[in-house]
Amino acid sequence: MTTPALGVCYYPEHWPEDWWDRDAARMAEVGIKFVRIGEFAWSRLEPTPGNLQFDWIIRAMDVLGRHGLKIVFGTPTATPPRWMIDKHPDMLAVDAQGRKKGFGSRRHYDFSHLGYREECARITRLLADAVGDHPALGAWQTDNEYGCHGTTYSYSPAAKQGFQRWLAEKYGTADALNQAWGNVFWSMEYNRFDQVELPNLLVCEPAPAHDLDFRRYASDQVAAFNKVQFDILKTKRPDLPVIHNFMGRYTEFDHYDVAETLDVASWDAYPIGHLAVSDEPDDVKRQYMRQGEPDYQAFHHDLYRAVGHGRWWIMEQQPGPVNWGNFNPDPLPGMARLWAWEAFAHGAEVVSYFRWRQAPFAQEQMHAGLLRPDSEPAPAYHEAMRVAEELTAVGIAGKAAKGRVALVYDYESEWAWDVQPQAKGFTHGAHVRALYAAFRKHGVDIDIVSPSTTSFAGYDIVAIPALFAWNDALRTAITEFEGHLLIGPRSGSKTENFSIPNKLAPDLPTNLLDLKVLRIDSADPSVEVEVKGGGGAVRHWRERIETKANVVMEDVEGWPVLVNQGKLYYLGASGTKALIQRVADYLIAEADLPTLALPAGVRCRTRDGFRVYVNYNAGAATLTPAKDEAGYVLGSSEMPAAGVTVARLATVG
Repeated sequence: MTTPALGVCYYPEHWPEDWWDRDAARMAEVGIKFVRIGEFAWSRLEPTPGNLQFDWIIRAMDVLGRHGLKIVFGTPTATPPRWMIDKHPDMLAVDAQGRKKGFGSRRHYDFSHLGYREECARITRLLADAVGDHPALGAWQTDNEYGCHGTTYSYSPAAKQGFQRWLAEKYGTADALNQAWGNVFWSMEYNRFDQVELPNLLVCEPAPAHDLDFRRYASDQVAAFNKVQFDILKTKRPDLPVIHNFMGRYTEFDHYDVAETLDVASWDAYPIGHLAVSDEPDDVKRQYMRQGEPDYQAFHHDLYRAVGHGRWWIMEQQPGPVNWGNFNPDPLPGMARLWAWEAFAHGAEVVSYFRWRQAPFAQEQMHAGLLRPDSEPAPAYHEAMRVAEELTAVGIAGKAAKGRVALVYDYESEWAWDVQPQAKGFTHGAHVRALYAAFRKHGVDIDIVSPSTTSFAGYDIVAIPALFAWNDALRTAITEFEGHLLIGPRSGSKTENFSIPNKLAPDLPTNLLDLKVLRIDSADPSVEVEVKGGGGAVRHWRERIETKANVVMEDVEGWPVLVNQGKLYYLGASGTKALIQRVADYLIAEADLPTLALPAGVRCRTRDGFRVYVNYNAGAATLTPAKDEAGYVLGSSEMPAAGVTVARLATVG
């Protein structure tokens, strides 16, 4: 059984050594169990080449361990020291405009640079040998926030050479590459792989398959970079989990692939910070300015549970105002507690707050912590203590319940529609998140699943929206699935080489779905076409469909919007929130899926015999007790703003 725990991020190198013991004691008093250290400390660990100074961090581990705290040790490779640039001046990444990025902040390296990758292996090996047997060590973290600040893609000489090698390995011959990319178009054919340039600084757009392959290559470099550290750390301590902290709404590399060499996926959750820089409508930003959008954090919980094959943490949870938005609101009182409880409801093993003490210096001095810069408690300090006490009292454990609905989320589809959107702003993720929110408003538990899944057994409803191209695994899964399946819009509209399929989209056998997409109509999103029967409108994207399937919904101009052939449904348009809700409601009714009557702004998730309700409203909300609940063990049906209520589920049988 997995018992949830709290953690915190701590930087002993930032504080006088005589503060460490008091800090550790207070962490234990709050109820914190895990402390992350080390991930930005390379300049103190090795101030000059080969001058290893590990004694101080071992002393810090000793202090933390004496207070019963477990250490998550982060490899410091996200912040190479200045001397590393002198040693490897070509390790700096180059942006799409051909400008070399410099030293002076963080993430100043190129994933393609094999010399730097070896330096990372060296420091990881040295640290594993130095601290790997420490009794307080509880887990490893590799690097920090891969790709943050747009650092997945580099257009450096190292990336160019690496890309050419990658292409040669994938295609074997230049003729095969020319065929796959359609290079006969515009006379773009190559004679040799060393003629292939990177897809930047061109007169106009590159071949879409060229751009997509570069993104695949760049993603593979992130996975290869992580594998080097994973292999070293697991060799030293095969019993300890290796974790990486991913980010929200970050899609430039395939997280599923990177997590093949991880034991646990984690992510850094900043609900208010990410809302402020998101593309959510202004009214949503105003309504949830101090809470975060109600489905944003939960979606990423479910995504990273899938990425981590069921095991996931939050490595950084927002405790107060951040420093990196255009505006940085103070969270509504209670949100640091709510966010933690919501994460645990979705199966988190650990929720770790960033950070212990607000730094009074450098770039993040305006980023709140559990303590103020004067070491007095900030509001989240008391909220974290309350969460720790409540976790003990309630006794929630185990795993998140299997969802009744599954949504396929695919990083390659994110890249493809960025390469060729056809409608400005068309993204795979937006379609997945829209359906996610529509199902979740009914209290339905949802799982995110990888596009490499081979079976949807156990789900009532599966949705595959805006999928770039089918693979063999998905074709097998949909063929064998006996539940209700929603596909589209745009799903299966390309081959893996970014060409239109011979049979046209959605490129499915007629015995599954007798339908072809003949033409695309993409319009300014301000233009809407009402759907007959009331309840929403088509906007942004719609497809001219030829089909023998049953038309369930059509717009007022007679274009089919939702059709079905048995239990397989095809959605031929993007739509307003009202339309997507109508589609989700229709599928719920067809599948006879149990739902809950949730107040607006209230969400829930079940874990280990408990249902956790969270109130994202700035005002109170009242719950209607569900028939499968045996009573409330935390809170009540009257939920205050930012309130949490936990119900125990009735025993069946």
